[in-house]
Amino acid sequence: MAMRLLVNGRARTAEVDPDTPLLWVLRDDLGLTGTKYGCGVGQCGACTVLVDGEAVRACSTPVSDVVGRRIETIEGLSRDGPLQRAWREEEVSQCGYCQPGQLMAAAALLSRTPHPTDADIDAAMGDVLCRCGTYNRIRRAIHRAAGGGRR
Repeated sequence: MAMRLLVNGRARTAEVDPDTPLLWVLRDDLGLTGTKYGCGVGQCGACTVLVDGEAVRACSTPVSDVVGRRIETIEGLSRDGPLQRAWREEEVSQCGYCQPGQLMAAAALLSRTPHPTDADIDAAMGDVLCRCGTYNRIRRAIHRAAGGGRR
């Protein structure tokens, strides 16, 4: 069945079963491989994308649930926006596997809470797992991207 999607500001069509997880449509049908497969059950957050500005797990979201909604993947973020610059300046990435999910969750947080507290960051980012343990760097990078110190 033809699924009409709005991905990174572009209208796209994928011929897939409506129950196909969004992750596989993005990666296999649309060639957007920045979104990563981690656990496959929506627990690790590596597959996080934004749907209408909210962080969503693409591995456990049927594509039929996002038809007509705005989908943003890591490829849709500015390559040199404040979040990415802060990530580099704080040397967040280690292995890098979780980073697309981390960045997308951080983007969702900053869009709704421009100056988050540590508690806001912990609540928004706590379920995106990083095996390298760079959580303190992630927190610092989010504060930096938000324009300064902790609140």
